[in-house]
Amino acid sequence: MIDKNSIENLKNSIDIVDVLGNFIELKKSGANYKANCPFHGENTPSFVVSPTKQIYHCFGCGVGGDSIKFLMELEKLSYPEAIEKLASMNNFTLSYTSGGSNYEDTKRVLNAIQEFYIQNLHKNSVAVEYLHNRGINHNSIEKFGIGYVPNGREVLNFLNSNLLSLPKAVEGGILAQNDNGGGHYARLVERITFPIRSNSSAIVGFGGRTITNHPAKYINSPQTKLFNKSRLLYGYDLAKESIYKDKLLIVCEGYLDVVMFHQAGFTQAVASMGTALTNEHLPLLRKGEPKIILAYDGDKAGINAGIKASKMLSIAGFEGSIVLFANGADPADMIAEGKANEVSKLLREAKGFISFVLEMIAQSYDLKNPREKESAFGAMREYLENFSPIIKESYIPFASNILGVNPILFNSNTNLNDISEKIDRSRDDLGYLGMIKTMMEEPKYIDRVFKYLSLEMFGEYRYLMELLMRGERENSSLMALSIDENIKILTPNEFKIALLQTQTRYYKTKLQRLAKDENIPVNKRYFLIKKIKMQILPLLKKGELICDDGED
Repeated sequence: MIDKNSIENLKNSIDIVDVLGNFIELKKSGANYKANCPFHGENTPSFVVSPTKQIYHCFGCGVGGDSIKFLMELEKLSYPEAIEKLASMNNFTLSYTSGGSNYEDTKRVLNAIQEFYIQNLHKNSVAVEYLHNRGINHNSIEKFGIGYVPNGREVLNFLNSNLLSLPKAVEGGILAQNDNGGGHYARLVERITFPIRSNSSAIVGFGGRTITNHPAKYINSPQTKLFNKSRLLYGYDLAKESIYKDKLLIVCEGYLDVVMFHQAGFTQAVASMGTALTNEHLPLLRKGEPKIILAYDGDKAGINAGIKASKMLSIAGFEGSIVLFANGADPADMIAEGKANEVSKLLREAKGFISFVLEMIAQSYDLKNPREKESAFGAMREYLENFSPIIKESYIPFASNILGVNPILFNSNTNLNDISEKIDRSRDDLGYLGMIKTMMEEPKYIDRVFKYLSLEMFGEYRYLMELLMRGERENSSLMALSIDENIKILTPNEFKIALLQTQTRYYKTKLQRLAKDENIPVNKRYFLIKKIKMQILPLLKKGELICDDGED
């Protein structure tokens, strides 16, 4: 069982924006952050994250909670599993009153095998010579924790001799089980190893580069509970400080590119692992709102990856550009050859995403053929429809110039949907909600409210007051109110005005009801009407609050 104090320490050490930002794209919106809700389909962001409250709430489907609740809902985890996953993501060590953690045991195996790989690198002159020939110096080898994995038997011997659990090594992606279930084998053998770390620097997997001419040049750890390659970028743990500081992020194609970029001073470099960038990478790329530069090889694979990534990033609203290293060159080799200044110049002159995509569309068709030219026009027009009218209009001259057509052809009569979200609340609603939100922030106001108001006076918002009185602050309705930036915390004077307005509204409504209520004896009805007209309403008009004695 996880120690309760340990759970509280974990909660106090994390930030909900950082946690949720690993899974969804968060955009700053006033004091809060907004995103499209991951729990129901929507195009207009209604999912709000409050860094001050450390909670989230979706105004569309009503879900809400803290970082732990988010992981439970998103990945269908139990409460203990979510806590352990959160601790693993943040390299936090939990304490247990009994038993232990699956994650902690797996992490222990990963850390031990990393030390084993490092020790083996220094014993293998061929691997060290390969790294030096690629231009990687000793400092970079240490900085990135580069190692070497020998044959599979040595891996198994190491695990057994150190009493490390083989099933946990399987869970960590170090080993795999034979098809017949009779034994285990190492996934990586005779390869230079690159430890893959989470954003908080915890080892979650490995990449391996062959030095024995194996047909699979690179192999990565498989998907595990700790390692999701579509949500991680190699080197991000080392690059994030520079990314946030410089508002720049360089995406390379491979491990060696990242190592050499950092060695040359481009410490904002990261790489995807064995796959092109995907939508799952967007939340991580969005952190710190950097400009993105794609630095890809100029071969066919690099061009295709560049087109796909540029389309995805531009449509997602990222500012950035792309550079393709032509003539068979790649950035790692150029830096190793002492051409870091040339690489820097290429990065500065990188082509913007939208311009690049439009040029690549044009190059994929024979523009001398009218039918292919028409197809190129259709592809360009379809791509530009993803952008706002202003951005689209800015690139129409460029697109029309490439194709050699009249810009007017790109204009369409398509009506754009207004996706702006409007919150329309009456002044009365804002008064009720403002008082309740103020009481949530300043409990001292609660006694004052009940000196003048009864629950009945809150009308349709009575249920919120009842939740507040019962202390149910984690209720989704109260959480939604607490992070709704359209509802303001009231000043003392504004609070008094809201009380006066609430009482006035209540007694005026009461007066109208009394006039029609024939169930009340005539004498009592006359007395109540006279009291409201002659005593209560005149005092309220003067700005004097009426104590609620329960005898209206």
